[in-house]
Amino acid sequence: MATVTPPSLLWSDSLLDPMRQRGDPLADAVVSELFAGGDIAAVNGLMKNLIVNEFPVPENLPAIVRDYLTKTDSLPDWADPALIKAGEQVFWRFGPQLVVILNTYALPYCYVGKNGVQVLALTTRLLTNPTRRILETAQLLVDVMQPGGLTTAQGRGRRDIQKVRLMHAAVRKLAPMAPGWAAQYGLPVNQEDLAGTLMAFSWISLNGLKKLGIAVPETDQEAYLHCWRIVGYLLGIREEMLPKDMTSAEALSMSIARRQFGPCPEGQEMTKALVGMLGNVVPGDLFRHVPPMLIRYFLGEQWAGWLGIAESPWTEMAVAPLRLLGMQASDILNDSKAARALAEKFGHLLIGAIVYIDRGGNRPSFTIPAELRQQWGVNWTS
Repeated sequence: MATVTPPSLLWSDSLLDPMRQRGDPLADAVVSELFAGGDIAAVNGLMKNLIVNEFPVPENLPAIVRDYLTKTDSLPDWADPALIKAGEQVFWRFGPQLVVILNTYALPYCYVGKNGVQVLALTTRLLTNPTRRILETAQLLVDVMQPGGLTTAQGRGRRDIQKVRLMHAAVRKLAPMAPGWAAQYGLPVNQEDLAGTLMAFSWISLNGLKKLGIAVPETDQEAYLHCWRIVGYLLGIREEMLPKDMTSAEALSMSIARRQFGPCPEGQEMTKALVGMLGNVVPGDLFRHVPPMLIRYFLGEQWAGWLGIAESPWTEMAVAPLRLLGMQASDILNDSKAARALAEKFGHLLIGAIVYIDRGGNRPSFTIPAELRQQWGVNWTS
């Protein structure tokens, strides 16, 4: 009889330690060749084109970039169309809640990683313009998980992933040259940090639904994870770093937390910028205190405290929005029904608001397919 390794032992330090020094050879080779030409202005122009021209890809890209786009556009052999469709249906049903979970659980989960967050802090636009970062992250979520986002050849979801993968390679090239970068952080955007981010979009997000008291069948959870395993593959994450089921995904998430989580100024700065943006983007003051409350609800006292989200009289602050939602005041940090009601309302308000936010420059506005708008009951006019 074959021996089955317990999930908690799959993600040992002996596996994860080397992953902090491993990047993405395919994308790294593309960026290295571009830099070898010595034309930094051309490289900067390429990265700008990839960010600004979200879809389709510009025609005037260097041959090596076009070759990269061809090589990285195929799904893995193990991709299952039925599972992908089932995973899309999870997003179809719970999109507004998942957008809130992204901003108040998944991203803060990443910010508690005291080594991985350093590369985010180095990218100063994440602090100077957090709104742009949040919009781009939310757009990736929508593009990937909308119907056909992964299965449509050269569709928005797959194109987004290709661009993010190439930008990761550029960061790996440039970040070690920045003042203050330390070897203890590992290779920028290394395999462990990539896997942790993937868990934020998959296992952490599903765990957020569970914390809100939303029951998602196990088969649908596995389908949602399957979609994000495909995303990880397309992002250049090594297959041994892609958990095969929810149990293994939880074990990986907790192993990374054990190894990497702790307080640091950079994580607190990123969280402060995130909370400020979320509080300001939704019109009015009624829901201004909901984001830090949800962060503390999802992360728990210790992790939230490491991010500077200290204990605060949120119960009193949440009385007004709870009454608006027809609920009695409660200890919001211990009431999944109250948290769910706030998250659902805040999710609709947040999605409705970010559509109108200008990302700066000539970047396209945040877009959601009409069928998803109708399903979520977010019916705005553009």
